[in-house]
Amino acid sequence: MHQLFAPMETELPLLNAARKMDKETIIKAFDLYASPLYNYALRLCGDSSLADHIVGDVFARLLEQLAAGKGPNSNLRSYLYETAYHLIVDEARSSQRRAPLEAVTSLKLDVRAGQLGSEEQILLEKVLVAIQHDLTGDQRHVIILRFLEGFSLRETSAILGKAVSHVKVIQSRALAKLRKVFEYNERRTTVSWPRVGRYLTIKHLKTR
Repeated sequence: MHQLFAPMETELPLLNAARKMDKETIIKAFDLYASPLYNYALRLCGDSSLADHIVGDVFARLLEQLAAGKGPNSNLRSYLYETAYHLIVDEARSSQRRAPLEAVTSLKLDVRAGQLGSEEQILLEKVLVAIQHDLTGDQRHVIILRFLEGFSLRETSAILGKAVSHVKVIQSRALAKLRKVFEYNERRTTVSWPRVGRYLTIKHLKTR
């Protein structure tokens, strides 16, 4: 999973300092989470300007909440992604945006992209295209949060505002849909579902 995120044992002190409106801490939090949040938004909206705007709004809302003595008491990362999720959903409802194919296939997994071999990168791009074009909105959010962002079922549940059991159902249906897509196209591609399924379940998905 992403190694640039603060471990849970060090995130709480970071959040406590941020709640005191410590300027250096807030800048540190921005430096830590702005890029991953931008990539998350870009995967879903396909618009770099909009993704940048969403990240700005996420941190603006965080500052407003902290200044009012509110905001997250724990798990700053989940809180930021939850805010981004709602902003993305609101934007999608108002504009009916959908990430274009070229935007999805051009995305790399930030830090991890440099750690992937050429075959794995090709496989990942195929998975991203399938996620964008063959899943429902809820399925897309769950798969991206679980597989690409590395959130646990409980964290994903909190971000999406859905019961853990509901997230499990969405995830199961999404995987089944992806399986059908890759099995259907298996004769026309060198990437088969067994490779995709193993790649996702072993390398990116951990049930916690």
